[in-house]
Amino acid sequence: MNSLELRASLGLAGVYALRMLGMFLILPVFALYAKTLPGATSLTWVGIALGSYGLTQALLQLPLGMLSDRVGRKKVIYGGLLLFALGSFIAAGAHDIYWLTFGRVVQGAGAISAAVTALLADLTREENRTQAMAMIGMSIGTTFAASLVLGPLLAHYIGVNGIFALTGVLTLMALLGVKFLIPDPAVSRFHSDTQANTGRLSAVMRNRELLRLNFGIFALHGAQMAMFVVIPFALTQTGGLDKSEHWKVYLPVVIAGFFLMVPAIIYGEKKAKLKQVFVGAVALMALAQLGMALTLSTFWQIVLWLACYFVAFNILEATLPSIISKIAPADAKGTAIGVYNTAQSFGLFLGAAAGGWLYNHYGSTGVFGFTGTLMLAWLLMAITMKPPRAVKSVMFHIGDTSADAAQRLSQALAAVAGVEEAVVVREDGVAYLKVAQHGWDEAAVQQLIQESNTWRPSTK
Repeated sequence: MNSLELRASLGLAGVYALRMLGMFLILPVFALYAKTLPGATSLTWVGIALGSYGLTQALLQLPLGMLSDRVGRKKVIYGGLLLFALGSFIAAGAHDIYWLTFGRVVQGAGAISAAVTALLADLTREENRTQAMAMIGMSIGTTFAASLVLGPLLAHYIGVNGIFALTGVLTLMALLGVKFLIPDPAVSRFHSDTQANTGRLSAVMRNRELLRLNFGIFALHGAQMAMFVVIPFALTQTGGLDKSEHWKVYLPVVIAGFFLMVPAIIYGEKKAKLKQVFVGAVALMALAQLGMALTLSTFWQIVLWLACYFVAFNILEATLPSIISKIAPADAKGTAIGVYNTAQSFGLFLGAAAGGWLYNHYGSTGVFGFTGTLMLAWLLMAITMKPPRAVKSVMFHIGDTSADAAQRLSQALAAVAGVEEAVVVREDGVAYLKVAQHGWDEAAVQQLIQESNTWRPSTK
């Protein structure tokens, strides 16, 4: 990466991290806080308030990403961050469950993820984009883990309304960072690898393997939000811990989950055993959910099932995007990721709402019976899915070319040793390839791209 790309990647990863910090910090403490507010006559309202930001996020993130193509990336990001800050301040000042829910809805309306990734694509070369996106992914994972520890501590010192206010301040800081630290792109254009293309939407929605993964991320985050309706109460009532001490449980299980995830991912990728690792993680997640449904009556049972949960969750969060990248058509990766992110956001909303209603009527057994059933359904889908190809995605800039040359180049690249799929998108000026993990002929690909610059339109 050159200095501009590194600055853009680190800066936008920081923007993501600051925004997600505000979302994650309240997870371990929200239910306990919301239950004390006027109007929270049942836990159903607590669940709705917790997950409501996911509904507006699901509805708006793809449209706002497309809007950024027309009005500019930074304008959409500025607007989204201002909405998120406004929602945070509304939630901070909320005196009843209804205003808290409204604040969460406004927070979700600041759905900038698609615009941020599009800006990152504008500011990075094709060969460095995967590395840049990995920085954002790492920032999200690190922020989630840190938030589970920091959330209970901050709630003790400044209260949950103070966390919302802090979130608003951090978001305004992120806005200033976008203005003064993130470079302005020389040219903004559409990128098939990071943005949704409505023309490819039907192909992605008809892909049965992608649909399995979309259900999976929906179920995974639905279960996550339902769990965070229940676990804070369980740690307080069954575990005997004050809410300020919940971090003592989250810290060791999150660390264990991270360290056990790494060898599993390496084994899956290096040994082409990604499906086996993936299915095993879904099975462990199902075990954790069903275990919580059956045995959540002692402190150590809570710790055991949370440890299983975080091991499985970390593996699945890391493998799902990798599998999507391997399965999605080379020129529709951005569309596949956009649908995947939308399914995730719907899962956040419906999981929290269902979790609140079920906990109110059937207790923790009802909640985890529901999430366990979701995981068993996902396990069946995972077992019967096709093993993902042992490939990786690469991109090459080809510049301006004729339609005839683009077609010829696609065919020539597809014939190179180790190239599984090749698509040249003339409008992007990019060749998108799926290649073998090892042993593909990169030199031959580079030579073909150089030679294609001299090709003339066919006279046939």
